[in-house]
Amino acid sequence: MNTIRRWQDLPDTHSPITRSCPRCSPIPLSPTPADSYAHLLGLYLGDGHIVHCPKGVYLLTIYCDDNWPGLIEEVAATMAQVMPASAVSRRRRNGCTEMKSLSKHWPHLFPQHGPGKKHERPIVLEPWQREIVTSHPGRFVRGLIHSDGYRGMNRVRRPLPGGVRWYEYPRYLFKNESSDILALCGEALDLLGIAWRFNNRNELSVARREAVELLDLHVGPKY
Repeated sequence: MNTIRRWQDLPDTHSPITRSCPRCSPIPLSPTPADSYAHLLGLYLGDGHIVHCPKGVYLLTIYCDDNWPGLIEEVAATMAQVMPASAVSRRRRNGCTEMKSLSKHWPHLFPQHGPGKKHERPIVLEPWQREIVTSHPGRFVRGLIHSDGYRGMNRVRRPLPGGVRWYEYPRYLFKNESSDILALCGEALDLLGIAWRFNNRNELSVARREAVELLDLHVGPKY
């Protein structure tokens, strides 16, 4: 009888709940793989959202432009790696694909979820999230840029004594209405040693040649 009582008192670390959510373990753990979680966190903060559905289930949605089929497959793989107990489904929209995953545990992995739009509430990382981002800043920035960023050519017009000349160079832009999310992007770029500046109130830019080349190693063009 005492043995049975001890079994009942001990937490079940092999239950479906704790297997599907590391934060629900008796001692909360960080999601794994850590690099995939950093990537998914960037995707969610950039242009993803979580919706509360019936029966206490939450839907994580990330929209992907159909012009980048490789990105769609990468997002699907990342979502499956972070929440392997939940299937990833797709829904075609006008010009984009809606990547979806249902789980009761998404708010545990993304405690930034809350009512209203992200820029209308504070976005602050938990210590365990900050540790992951600090260890994998490149993957975090990759998620941010691929969800709500842009890599393209900037053209500059300069009048010279011999006439007007046009210069063009590649640059990255990340635009977000949340000052907190912009700050997180800047902090991750700092960890990578990548120079950046604010281009507008709600947009930061990476434009120096060496900075763009370095960011290409972590983000690269969409495919």
